[in-house]
Amino acid sequence: MTEQELQDLQRMVDVATNALEDIKAKDITLLDTSEKTSLFARMIVASGDSTRQVKALANNVAVDLKTAGFEILSTEGQESGEWALVDAGDLLVHVMLPAVRDFYDIEALWGGEKPSFHSGAQKPWHAADN
Repeated sequence: MTEQELQDLQRMVDVATNALEDIKAKDITLLDTSEKTSLFARMIVASGDSTRQVKALANNVAVDLKTAGFEILSTEGQESGEWALVDAGDLLVHVMLPAVRDFYDIEALWGGEKPSFHSGAQKPWHAADN
């Protein structure tokens, strides 16, 4: 990536992170995926406390990115609100309920660390055992 492309990517990450923080997203994690895939360079994973908040978080990210001049390629998961995705090309934003995030653990798939949702306390849920 050129210096200008890196600056644009950082601005995109900043806009998305601020949009998540505006609506009180929890456990916001940024992953650099540029060495793992050529499909996108960064991934943000965040949690919402309810399906309504997950939907609102994803919508806020999409609106703020679009307002800042970035193209939104697609959004998914707005119907159920358990897991919503905003695809902005070089940036993917996943917003999930904590139990869904715990079950799929996409941070580990992409080389990040799973957040500790309730440090020192037992989780009120667990990933389903098969």
